Amino acid sequence: MRKSKFSITHKPASMVELVRTSHHRTLAVWAVDCVERVMPYFEEEYPEDHRPRNAIEACREWVRTGVFKMANIRKAALASHAAAREVGEDNAARSAARAAGQAVATAHVPTHSIGAANYALQAIHRATNASDADAAIAKERDWQYQHLLELRNAYEANEKAQ
Repeated sequence: MRKSKFSITHKPASMVELVRTSHHRTLAVWAVDCVERVMPYFEEEYPEDHRPRNAIEACREWVRTGVFKMANIRKAALASHAAAREVGEDNAARSAARAAGQAVATAHVPTHSIGAANYALQAIHRATNASDADAAIAKERDWQYQHLLELRNAYEANEKAQ
């Protein structure tokens, strides 16, 4: 059985709208949460390479502190993407590293969050056998949407309480 094609550029309209209407830091938390689900694909293959993990931690630091230093964000994103390039072949580890690079870039541009989510989906697609790929992607995309909705609702409730 041949595996279905997966497009990294496909963004469902409902997801685009949810991203458009969500708070910047909420998107960063969501992006990191999406990436965490696929990081084992990279970390099991390359346990000594901490660049994608460092990118995730840089994003978390920005969420925690609100301190934005473009040089740090850019360095972490580029390092994670370099790790992805060094993987070489198109596989789940490479996509996971790309997802981490996109997640940290969310600190600079909120819409990078959807790139992180899509690379996470691509990692799952590449890690899943052909007969299960479409179902795995649909399940993960649903989780991503529901998770962002929950995060956004929690943020809005917190804002109203203050």
